[in-house]
Amino acid sequence: MVSQPAKYFIVEASAMPEIIRKVAWAKQLLELGEESTVNAAAKAVGISRSAFYKYKDAVRPFNDMLHGRIVTVQVMMRDEPGVLSGVLNVFAGTGANILTINQNIPVNGLAVVTITAETSGLLQPLDELLSQGNRTTGVIKCEILAG
Repeated sequence: MVSQPAKYFIVEASAMPEIIRKVAWAKQLLELGEESTVNAAAKAVGISRSAFYKYKDAVRPFNDMLHGRIVTVQVMMRDEPGVLSGVLNVFAGTGANILTINQNIPVNGLAVVTITAETSGLLQPLDELLSQGNRTTGVIKCEILAG
């Protein structure tokens, strides 16, 4: 029995037809508000509207964990005043935009906090944010959970 080919593939952009890359670019222009209509976005990247509509639902960019836009970080910290504030200052200082914060009830003097942040505006690499988090007074461990 011959198995069916995979439904989805991750393909390096340089190996894809130019039209697929341009459709992804046009979608990005629309999502970021740099163009307000499909016609303007298609024209800006040099494709027809019909080409945009033909491929728009099948094209999605892939962002890997270290270069992605959203990352979830887990921080284990001492249950002491100001520790969470110090961690949040690290995120703010590196340009990460915090989307959610979830703190569990502290147990035995330790609290676990999960922070989800949008990272496209980082001013330094993600691993530097983690390093600064780990060096923050009262932090036991700062690590990536998902991204």
